[in-house]
Amino acid sequence: MRIERGEFVSIMGSSGSGKSTAMNMIGCLDVPTSGAYLFRGVNVCDLDQDQRALLRRHFIGFVFQGFNLLARTTALENVELPLVYRRVPAEERKKRALRALDLVGLSSRAGHTSAKLSGGQQQRVAIARALVTEPSLLLADEPTGNLDTARKAEIMELMVQLNREHGITVVMVTHEPDMAEYGTRTIVFRDGKIISGNG
Repeated sequence: MRIERGEFVSIMGSSGSGKSTAMNMIGCLDVPTSGAYLFRGVNVCDLDQDQRALLRRHFIGFVFQGFNLLARTTALENVELPLVYRRVPAEERKKRALRALDLVGLSSRAGHTSAKLSGGQQQRVAIARALVTEPSLLLADEPTGNLDTARKAEIMELMVQLNREHGITVVMVTHEPDMAEYGTRTIVFRDGKIISGNG
């Protein structure tokens, strides 16, 4: 499988087809049992767990179906969290988190807790949190799975904008063909093998 920098790739397949395994490998969470995985010219298979964690921390952002936001904290604090782990000073954290919230159109909601945000807004906060570390790769696992139709379109248009205007490579797993169409290419898995889209 080959994914070029700047692409927006959708990954589809039924349960057990290999989508999640592929995403775990792309995200440097797992390594293949054979072969090689080159990320930015580095063979991930040659890295230990700490080195892979470093790669994830610096280059990869993750967005999940469940928003995974801390309930009693504000949107701003949720977005700042990855920077806390990087020991970024408080003033710089706030500046970068506000910039990420602005990127997803939510800077005016920075002081709101999760309970005061709609599902679509919560997913935007989750995307801002993934973007605050300025990743070159955004991995999205069913990012619209918990949203209504209008919010789904809103989130997908945001993903397209991040890809086209900011050059972020997007790899998204989805069960929904209409969501997959937002990508520039769709890779389909079946029984652990790619059956189409690996052009």
